[in-house]
Amino acid sequence: QVQLVESGGGLVQPGGSLRLSCAASGSFLSIYVMGWYRQAPGKQRELVARITSYGSTNYADSVKGRFTISRDNAKNTVYLQMNSLKPEDTAIYYCNLDSGSIYWGQGTQVTVSS
Repeated sequence: QVQLVESGGGLVQPGGSLRLSCAASGSFLSIYVMGWYRQAPGKQRELVARITSYGSTNYADSVKGRFTISRDNAKNTVYLQMNSLKPEDTAIYYCNLDSGSIYWGQGTQVTVSS
């Protein structure tokens, strides 16, 4: 069984920063993609960023230049550094692991508000 545990969400003012972490445990292939998705109220879940085992990344256009995804393969952990946060970044952020099978974390709330 694969478990993804997220941390780092919270309330931040516009222009502020947050760092999300997601640690994966359990049994999964050594080659996998980890990523972050988000879902705002009344909207569909959308990709924010993802990173392969080899370090290749891709980002949603709305976060390019502001967010950075990284991973520590030895710890099976993925990070999302979020800078210059905007109110429209407010959402529940979900960690995702794709090793052929798809796994999701429980989600962490990010609220950007003054």
